[in-house]
Amino acid sequence: MSYKCMVCGKGSSSGNTISHSNRATKRLFRPNLQNLHVIIDGGKKSGYVCTACIKSNKVKKAV
Repeated sequence: MSYKCMVCGKGSSSGNTISHSNRATKRLFRPNLQNLHVIIDGGKKSGYVCTACIKSNKVKKAV
């Protein structure tokens, strides 16, 4: 399972860490994903969902 939101598809993006001497090294910007049990298409699935989708009620949590 890749580190992506199963609702909106948000995933990791790359960029640079800039040091005090302005030296750049590669890094990853990772989204805030939570592992949830979610109801999708009438079935219960487990997967990663970003907090933006949880806050905007785009997903229904399975109990």
